Amino acid sequence: MLATGLVAIDSTIVATAVPSIVHDIGGFSAFPWLFSAYLLAQAVSVPVYAKLSDMIGRKPIVLGGIGLFLLGSILCGVAWSMPALIAFRVLQGLGAGAVQPMAITIAGDIYTLAERAKVQGYLASVWAISSVVGPTLGGVFSSLGFWRGIFLINIPLCLLAGWMLIRTFHEDVHRTKHRVDYPGAVLLTIALSLIILGALQGGQGWSWNSPISIAVFAIGAAAFAAFLLVERRAAEPVLPPWVVSRRLLTTTALISFGVGAIVLGLTSYVPTFLEGALSTSPILAGLSLAALTLGWPISASQAGRLYLRIGFRRTALIGIALTVTGVAVLALTAPRPSVIVVAASCFVVGLGLGLVATPTLIAAQSSVEWNERGVVTGTNLFARSIGSALGVAVFGAVANAIYAGTPNGSLNTHTIVSASTAVFVSVLVSAVLTVIAVVAMPNSKRGPATSTTQADVQETTS
Repeated sequence: MLATGLVAIDSTIVATAVPSIVHDIGGFSAFPWLFSAYLLAQAVSVPVYAKLSDMIGRKPIVLGGIGLFLLGSILCGVAWSMPALIAFRVLQGLGAGAVQPMAITIAGDIYTLAERAKVQGYLASVWAISSVVGPTLGGVFSSLGFWRGIFLINIPLCLLAGWMLIRTFHEDVHRTKHRVDYPGAVLLTIALSLIILGALQGGQGWSWNSPISIAVFAIGAAAFAAFLLVERRAAEPVLPPWVVSRRLLTTTALISFGVGAIVLGLTSYVPTFLEGALSTSPILAGLSLAALTLGWPISASQAGRLYLRIGFRRTALIGIALTVTGVAVLALTAPRPSVIVVAASCFVVGLGLGLVATPTLIAAQSSVEWNERGVVTGTNLFARSIGSALGVAVFGAVANAIYAGTPNGSLNTHTIVSASTAVFVSVLVSAVLTVIAVVAMPNSKRGPATSTTQADVQETTS
């Protein structure tokens, strides 16, 4: 939970301090890269860390990730220009790419199938708390004129998380000689970097049909094709073919992709919608969105009782039904904005996602042994990152098309409502498409690997 908190707080604390950062070191036109560079580095590094964790163990990877995150935070705290700050955010992102999936993988290693849902609920609660603590801390540091504090506060948190893991988590990994798939790792990183970069910047940094956009996607696709060829011959591929050949793993990855799109669609546009349509304060708009992150851990912590009784697939079907209902209400009522309705809809969506994301991830983890669990968890979270990146790109294109049709559209209340409604309808389409993946998921109460043997991993506490 401490390690997860590093990533969770950082995802919300930076946004509130952007005006102070720009005022101090300049670079207003480049500040979106503070988020894009971080997200890109985090997403592309997940599959590599996941494979390495199956080879050498979780502990070295998560501690290395905390170390990178700590170094990146220190450097961000002393950054002298916007380009330097963006570069250091990449280092932070590389650390986050190890921390988040390893925390979830470790939970899958050391807890039984019956216990995992409650533990995943604890991890999800960290995000709920951070959705309130992050913006608050960011606002406090900004008001004090010390924006560097949003990064330097990570120093004691990183040290505490690292010390706790060193002290209380011990694993016994049966290490053997491995052949690291360096060509595959390099090609995958290049391919994913370019594809995600194109998705993040398309319609924002450049038009979708511009030469640079076409070149980025074309080179990314070529690198991915080369990666697939390399993986067919690699002794220990960084992304094994069986990950996409098993029906359960494929469907759960697609579900995670949909969850990423839904979450980012609401996270990106609900505050803008309320502030622009009703002139609500940023704090009230943020609290309305926080209802989503409050509903998620509540249902996630109770999901275990359901999936042990009715199976993973049926639990996820209940969750996706709640999600579709919440997003549908949000889309239908958007032309008549109401803070209470928005908050209630987000809460229902959160309840639904808790019953979708947690059971499907645990189903995937439980279907494999310890030496495959890191790759499976990493693939699942990577799919969510890709869904988030592509979701932001698609929803942004939808909103920008409407804004472009009205002079000063981003300042016009009617246009803001129209654009937000169109985005919510697009999110609803994403939720409905996710239903298809849930329906296609094979139903079972447990997989062939429901728990980890004591010889694989041991957790000791003082």
